[in-house]
Amino acid sequence: MEPAHNSAQGNLLSMQNISKAFAGIPALSSASLDVGHAEVHALIGQNGAGKSTLIKILTGYVSRDSGDVRFDGADFLARSPQDAQAKGISTIYQEINLVPYRSITENICLGRESRRYGLLDWKAMHEEARHLMARFNIDIDVRKPLLSFNTATQQMVAIARAIGFKAKLVIMDEPTSSLDEREVAVLFDVIRQLKQSGISVIFVSHKLDELYQVCDRVTIMRDGRTVKTSAMKSISKIELVASMLGRDISQVSKHATAFGDRKGQIGDVLLQAQGLKAGHKVQDVSLNVRKGEIVGLAGLLGAGRTETVRLIFGADRLHKGSLTLDNKPFAPAEPIDAIMQGIGFSSEDRKLEGIIPDMSVAENMTLALMPQLTKMGIVDEEQQRLIVEKFITRLGVKCSGPQQRIRELSGGNQQKVLLARWLAMNPKLLVLDEPTRGIDVGAKAEIQTIVKELADQGLAVLMISSELEEVIEGSDRVFVLRDGHNVAEFVGKEINEGDVMAAMAHGASEKNGSSEEKRT
Repeated sequence: MEPAHNSAQGNLLSMQNISKAFAGIPALSSASLDVGHAEVHALIGQNGAGKSTLIKILTGYVSRDSGDVRFDGADFLARSPQDAQAKGISTIYQEINLVPYRSITENICLGRESRRYGLLDWKAMHEEARHLMARFNIDIDVRKPLLSFNTATQQMVAIARAIGFKAKLVIMDEPTSSLDEREVAVLFDVIRQLKQSGISVIFVSHKLDELYQVCDRVTIMRDGRTVKTSAMKSISKIELVASMLGRDISQVSKHATAFGDRKGQIGDVLLQAQGLKAGHKVQDVSLNVRKGEIVGLAGLLGAGRTETVRLIFGADRLHKGSLTLDNKPFAPAEPIDAIMQGIGFSSEDRKLEGIIPDMSVAENMTLALMPQLTKMGIVDEEQQRLIVEKFITRLGVKCSGPQQRIRELSGGNQQKVLLARWLAMNPKLLVLDEPTRGIDVGAKAEIQTIVKELADQGLAVLMISSELEEVIEGSDRVFVLRDGHNVAEFVGKEINEGDVMAAMAHGASEKNGSSEEKRT
């Protein structure tokens, strides 16, 4: 790790040896973050890296278990977000946290209203709001409700509010996620103005190109630890990706997973997606999946992987593009349409979107199958029992019995129950979003083996994984997504860490020689 950023006054913020555990599970382990005066500092890492926990400790949402924080030359402890704001640290979240039906003035001045003779001084507050917005070359009627303006303007209002609180440090959490290209350029101009005014910015983003445009330095986190701090000009995109993933391109391990060699035959194209577009997250994605094939979707956080498969499953509405299934037009308006056509979808968030914790293993396993098990409102319990026992045995679910509550099972066994839920539907296509996240090594190997065997038996599998070796070793083909576009496709022996990581970093494999990095 490089030494901390130095200036004549030292660092504005210094967080050292920060540790935090939730229910005994470490979220941060001796993490550190140093931000200089008038510096734009990027904070990056994959899901679970510890970025959010570090920021929540700084801003008073959660307390740290150990470690030291100094801010503006003094020991620092925020007991709440309001306390942090009062002490000079403001946070602007991805979802704009303002009051939409109130005016711009009210949003900017909320909590520090000007008063005259005991009454609200609207003239003074309107003038202050106009002055703050004028700093960003925005001339609008500050008396109008916030909801009457676009997302970019609302973002500027949030920044103006932070400046109004005399913030010395502004934290921006994925600030460009809802902005178009022109609006992003305006935001970056504002960030540069903040820097010129002596205000520091922590910039949290998954878009690598943006980091190089606006940030001075970057801190990379992985598995709750700070693994690297560097000047942006001193680190390449491929190095950023390698650090986030914990990979060394020169030392690629073989057979790090339990997928092993494939034995089945790959058949005809089952699913064809062409030119998919929806919102800002999916811009132009085309892919296909064949019968008996495992297709991997690789990409960094925010690349559009989950959003793409949600379009295929009908969980989100497609704006442009087309889908075909078994050579027939396929346009699911909602998930039930996809389920009826033979598509199963195991979500990334097992606890929020997968299991129903207080229901039994049997109830969770047969949830999607329930309409077929029910006649005139009565469940065929014998048929349900046979199906549940079959899949408990087939997938090796470790439980005391079908009636045990699923929340009492380990993460790996919960995941097996969710796999069984869709296998009981006899699907044509199984979509797996992070199928082995958050489970132990043994259970991970079991699930990888199950997925391989299902594909060998002819099931088409579309798999998202942030673990690169899982995508490399488990896939027959890999599509790499970046900023809502599929930027590379690798087949069979072409699939290797170097090329996949290069595509994730700057949009093309090294062997194609067409990356943005090589053009600049």
